[in-house]
Amino acid sequence: MNLNLKKLSDNELLSVYLSGNEVAVSVLVSRHRRRIFDYINMMVKDRDLADDIFQETLIRVLRFVSEGRYTENGKFLSWVLRIAHNQVIDHFRQKKQQNNISEGEAGYDLLNNKDLAESTVEDQMVARQIETDVRKLVEQLPPEQREVVMMRYYMGMSFKEIAAETDVSINTALGRMRYALINMRKLIEEKQLILN
Repeated sequence: MNLNLKKLSDNELLSVYLSGNEVAVSVLVSRHRRRIFDYINMMVKDRDLADDIFQETLIRVLRFVSEGRYTENGKFLSWVLRIAHNQVIDHFRQKKQQNNISEGEAGYDLLNNKDLAESTVEDQMVARQIETDVRKLVEQLPPEQREVVMMRYYMGMSFKEIAAETDVSINTALGRMRYALINMRKLIEEKQLILN
């Protein structure tokens, strides 16, 4: 039974899972586990945290599938990666809210802290702001272009892998990346962002 399941497409496995076969979802998860985990780990840079977010992502995916909130478009992995991305963003938002405490609550004077006075903290803040700005730009791209940018830069996929995953030619994948970069440049000029 397992060997037959491994030959099924993602959407076929989802149908088998929805008809009551729990093994189908295990096959589906094991098929994409590494890519999803690597994507999350690359963003959070902490294996334990990545594992927690990966588990949360799977729970969310299964709930959405069970509720009929996944529409079959042949891009299951891309859909799961968007959910994973949102889980990571939610984690950082929550962490940021938890870290907003006053000096009195922290128990020391932030202004007299030697570690915070060094330029590396400023550099990190600038880098984070640039990353945030770039993410906002990517989110404004048309879906096909955004997908290629995410796969290339955040997942480290080759254009050959991107073409196979999105079911288009390599030239189409390259074209989408080219247009994504052109659109991002236009957005940078319109918003007068400085990314350096």
